[in-house]
Amino acid sequence: MIMAGAAAGYALLAGAVVPYALARARWPHRAPLLGILAWQGLMLSFVVAAALTVYHLVLTHRHVHDGLVGLLGACGSGRAADALTTPPSVADGGLLLMPAAVILLPLGWLARTLWHTRREQRRHADLLNMIGTDAIGFDATVVDYTVPAVYCVPGRGHRIVVTQGALDVLDDEQLYAALEHERAHLIGRHHLLRTIARAFNRAFPGLPLARHAEAQTALLLEMNADDRALRFHSREALATALCEVAAGRVPSGALGAGGPGALIRLRRILSPQERPPRAVGVGVVVASVTAPLLPLLLACIP
Repeated sequence: MIMAGAAAGYALLAGAVVPYALARARWPHRAPLLGILAWQGLMLSFVVAAALTVYHLVLTHRHVHDGLVGLLGACGSGRAADALTTPPSVADGGLLLMPAAVILLPLGWLARTLWHTRREQRRHADLLNMIGTDAIGFDATVVDYTVPAVYCVPGRGHRIVVTQGALDVLDDEQLYAALEHERAHLIGRHHLLRTIARAFNRAFPGLPLARHAEAQTALLLEMNADDRALRFHSREALATALCEVAAGRVPSGALGAGGPGALIRLRRILSPQERPPRAVGVGVVVASVTAPLLPLLLACIP
């Protein structure tokens, strides 16, 4: 029961305590990719800790407790090595399905969300083939719609879409800044990271980590795309384009230049800040990679 309590405490820390602190932190806005890595590591840490909690609760009195798929036996416990010589029963195998379900739940939601997103993308791509026209001078599809909007449809056959309203209000530099923002989404496969966070939120509804991870991942991905656009275009051009297209609605499965947190992003673009020190970046990477492993290391304690 001690190991079950330790794993449960770790899951509580990762799922309901750290997310509030990370959501309030300002350093992720200065280094969006590091922030995204931190949220991904935190989600994985919660799944591992929650699975170990269930494992120890349902199998603590069983001989299979001495090996989490051989893990504890590999840790060098003599008691585990002896127990592993006794084959697990059918009942033990059934009980193992309970901790496995904690892992399979988010994976199932991920598969379902990916399928649904891909279906929406294909549906919208088919619609664009009927109502869109290829733009002359830049690689994008123009839709005759009065509301200014610039967005991309990721996936196979990806494309960038610009409405006629956006062409009417944006000058050339502003338009190319918005297009570069969308190319960053496509090059970085940002839709996959958003899908992971969305699936995690659906798998664990009501969990603070799930709610904050989806919202913050979406915001940080937009900030990362902003940073790429700023490599080639002025801050004024990108900020103006963001203001003009912020009200444009984006279809399901697409990523738009307006995106979430437009006001926060606008302030960030116009008030640049230095990236965190290298030591902070290294610390975040190490913590994000090792955090999911800590519950497993705790399980190896005799």
